[in-house]
Amino acid sequence: MQLRHVKIKGTGKYLPERVVSDAELDQILGTTPGWVNKITGVGTRHYVNTDETASFMGARAAEAALADAGLSFSEVDCLVCTSGTKEQPLPSTAVFIQQAMGQADSGVPAFDIDATCLSFLVGLDVMSYMVEAGRYKNVLLVATEIASVGLNWQDKESSALFGDGAAAVVIGPAETGDSSRILHASLKTYSSGARYSEIAGGGTRLHPQNYTAEDALPYLFHMDGQAIFRKASKLLPDFIADMLSATGNKMDDFRLVIPHQGSAMAMRLLRKKLGIAEERFLDNTAGHGNTIAASIPMGLHEAIRQGRITRGDRIMLIGTAAGLSLGGMIIDY
Repeated sequence: MQLRHVKIKGTGKYLPERVVSDAELDQILGTTPGWVNKITGVGTRHYVNTDETASFMGARAAEAALADAGLSFSEVDCLVCTSGTKEQPLPSTAVFIQQAMGQADSGVPAFDIDATCLSFLVGLDVMSYMVEAGRYKNVLLVATEIASVGLNWQDKESSALFGDGAAAVVIGPAETGDSSRILHASLKTYSSGARYSEIAGGGTRLHPQNYTAEDALPYLFHMDGQAIFRKASKLLPDFIADMLSATGNKMDDFRLVIPHQGSAMAMRLLRKKLGIAEERFLDNTAGHGNTIAASIPMGLHEAIRQGRITRGDRIMLIGTAAGLSLGGMIIDY
């Protein structure tokens, strides 16, 4: 067990203005009516318009989280962007979020932590130790994702899953006698699955200068969903068992399990495979889609807003990511 006396002080969320229905995607993808809903179960997801950048969305979510925590930006000691997509390769997206919040000359340190779909969970894990050590007091974690610009519309199943959006969380030290704490976290990576989910182009290996505008495929998202699910399904039961053993918990001890929202079908299969009761499992896919690293903090925000968790409740955050990585965290909210 890796106990940290760290508290989630506030959460916030931002969804883009444009709402895209399953029926609209059926038309875009040229599929039969009802196909997208059957495959994804999303219903509606949000796509950015031309005025909504990742930093703009992240700033709005961050402002909402600060308001929820009753804090101003002047009380923030560090801003960390925990996203799987970037606004641009350099500098970090966190820099542009600071700028979009009107704090360009604040001097508050701003940087990114990227573990694709598990970026928020990894960022929360890493930065909670910084809070516990007293290096920072209030840390603002922001996950802001624009999936819609990099989808390969020829890959119908994966392109139908995703949505855009942002979520933010403020963490700080728990006061004496406060029940809030982080009990345990785990991250495991199996790089034999590295090619199952990727955007190959854009780095130093497949640099843009070596490609023409017509050759966009390396810069579009590729996913072998079946391969990911097979590998994750094989690894997750032991991964969860190890986490439970580390804290002496059973699944029934958790008020709520908040997973990375891959797809509605994946959520159902995951819940059954891990033996999680339906009322203790947050499926936030409908209305959002897969919002990459924003999906776990969005789920956390919605769970709090809907009253599904209250202070002192024990919860689990769980997910998979490109890499292939598994991640989980046990928290007393």
